[in-house]
Amino acid sequence: MSTAIISSAIEQSDTQKLIELLEDKTLPIEDVRSIYNAFRDDKQLVGQVAMNLSLRTSVYEREKEYSPVMVELLIDISKNPVDMGARWAVAKNPHTPVEVLRHLATDSINLVRALVATNPSTPSDVLDKFFSDEKIVRDGLSGNPNTSPKLLKILADDNDKMVRMRLAENRGAPSEIIEILLKDHDIDVTKAARANLDGRQ
Repeated sequence: MSTAIISSAIEQSDTQKLIELLEDKTLPIEDVRSIYNAFRDDKQLVGQVAMNLSLRTSVYEREKEYSPVMVELLIDISKNPVDMGARWAVAKNPHTPVEVLRHLATDSINLVRALVATNPSTPSDVLDKFFSDEKIVRDGLSGNPNTSPKLLKILADDNDKMVRMRLAENRGAPSEIIEILLKDHDIDVTKAARANLDGRQ
């Protein structure tokens, strides 16, 4: 992608073209920053920048795409009041710094808190506080490798199948807790627990 195309679109405030460019997760991160800096007051573009950062980040390959520029953008977007919805993309990004996650853990929007609860970079002391939060937030704890074993043991008995399913798939959960789910009454949960344990051998 030519920098000239991006510069021209920024100069002409061609929002549609810039959104199209941001839909490409291979767009150089420096170009993403240029677009963000030029349109940090544009709700639609701020949201699209946040989405671009989400698209280019894999939870499974956490080091992939890491860069100081990405971290700088995540920090800035988390404080940007123009698009509250963009905060959810920051909340779930594994490259978001811990201090930003601590801040977002007190967000007024429950979906933002729920995504902080699922973020593998969120420290366990923050996750502990989520246990008394709304169900949508608390449910995210079962799949997080940093959730304390004490809480995971309680979640292994949760009425919601999806909570137990996420726990059964949680690679960070102690084996003895996953073994509890081998006796679960739901076959999908027992299969996931068996696959998790087999993957550890």
